[in-house]
Amino acid sequence: MKLRDLAHARAGDKGDISNISVIAHDIADFDWIRQHVTEAAVAAHFAALLTGLVTRYELPQLGALNFVMQGALGGGVTRSLALDAHGKSLSSSLLEMELPPPPQRDGSG
Repeated sequence: MKLRDLAHARAGDKGDISNISVIAHDIADFDWIRQHVTEAAVAAHFAALLTGLVTRYELPQLGALNFVMQGALGGGVTRSLALDAHGKSLSSSLLEMELPPPPQRDGSG
């Protein structure tokens, strides 16, 4: 299953730093997402792109994770000739990450 089946995402940038917020569609899936969408998994997903560290911040009350990726934008918006200099498409790329499906919930809450 793709991460996009469980969450949506939004990307932002500052210089050569990209940040991607991943927000669960259903708060009940947040722990599963948190377990599988780790700093290491995100760094591996973007291995061909990143030259720096990935830091994850958790916002469990919102069912969200925020990833700050250093060295993700080819030197920064004003230094890169990349088609997507701001890195807005990185959120869509992250949502393509493969995850195991979460265990079935019985609905009894």
